[in-house]
Amino acid sequence: MTDLAFTELGLRPEVEAGVRQAGFTHCTPIQALTLPPALKGNDVAGQAQTGTGKTAAFLLVIFQRLLDDPDPGDGRQPRSLVLAPTRELALQIHKDAVLLGSGTGLKLGLAYGGVDYEKQREQLQAGVDVLIGTPGRLIDYFKQHVFNLKRIRVAVLDEADRMFDLGFIKDIRYLLRRMPVATERQGLMFSATLSHRVMELAYEHMNNPETLKVETESVTADNVHQSVYYPANREKLPLLLKLLRAVPEGRIMVFVNTRAAADRVGRTLDANGIPTAVLSGRVPQKKRQSLLKRFHDNDLSVLVATDVAARGLHIPDVSHVINFDLPQDAADYVHRIGRTARLGARGEAISFACEDYAFGLPEIEEFIGYSIPLENIDPDALPDVTRPPRRPPSEDDRRRHGRGGRGNSGQQRGSGGSRSRSGRGRSKPGGGNRG
Repeated sequence: MTDLAFTELGLRPEVEAGVRQAGFTHCTPIQALTLPPALKGNDVAGQAQTGTGKTAAFLLVIFQRLLDDPDPGDGRQPRSLVLAPTRELALQIHKDAVLLGSGTGLKLGLAYGGVDYEKQREQLQAGVDVLIGTPGRLIDYFKQHVFNLKRIRVAVLDEADRMFDLGFIKDIRYLLRRMPVATERQGLMFSATLSHRVMELAYEHMNNPETLKVETESVTADNVHQSVYYPANREKLPLLLKLLRAVPEGRIMVFVNTRAAADRVGRTLDANGIPTAVLSGRVPQKKRQSLLKRFHDNDLSVLVATDVAARGLHIPDVSHVINFDLPQDAADYVHRIGRTARLGARGEAISFACEDYAFGLPEIEEFIGYSIPLENIDPDALPDVTRPPRRPPSEDDRRRHGRGGRGNSGQQRGSGGSRSRSGRGRSKPGGGNRG
């Protein structure tokens, strides 16, 4: 935390009440940098590590601006739009907005895919002040004339770099071009990295934004203890079991690269007495929310996830992050381990550089600027693994491999990765089975 107290920012009493209810007293570094100019109405592009309070920063600006600028219209059209790359992030932003905006009287709307289509539609038709959502669902409702964007006073783009990664940039431009011009609204952009392509978007759709970055000596949090093992593929599951059994308490996130690997790891942990939630793009939205709530409430201590959960989830007290598969992109390593050691807490990040993914470690170490300490494996100390019962082939499996559910002759089922050693093998945004 910095020395800047929220009471020094000149917030309206209704907004300050939400800050007190959230238990905030002093600003984080990114809040101290961005709130003073943003509260004056300036456009801001802010960069900081994940888990440093960027969401609260833009929400407070929205509430202050909308209360200072009463709507002269009928009160039905949104006056602020917050764009998020994932459903989970949209839900978390809405949850934070409910808490921080509890004293403002502003109406909040939420739009994301997967669930509650008619319910969301009815809510937006009734009118909202602050609309939070993912690009696809928002464009769907916009084209049906459920709402328009002519009265937008504050536009926020959260996790801007992730928007590019997921292929949403055309959708973002579509929505921004239907708002008032940049000089007639305020633009806020927040991201873990402000790359050239992100800044190009900022200069195209914002009004002379101030670029504000929290400078750190490393791109990862200092209070994350990192280590790496070099297991053979057959040693990964025994090593994972050994590590999980050595953690007496806490929340543990295990990251894998594919949905198939998530399913296999989750079922194996369940079969070995470790109740586990599995989060991937294959999991329906309602079940995903239920699993996240159980993990959040500590009913389940282990969450196996693809990169769908690498950002946007506010889960307190994640003590360990385990990269069962090293990520295929160095920046994803930073986002994954950013799930732990949030807001000053300490955390542990353990990675497996296995036969399939070890070649990505040099790129990760170059990106973070140092070598990750090596841990040794004693094969004789690894536990036996009880294999889970075979899962009957799903309808998707049968369609993919034929009605018998068998793969093509000679096709490898693999243990979690499909990248060749010779090529980068990165799938296009939104494609493949990365979750």
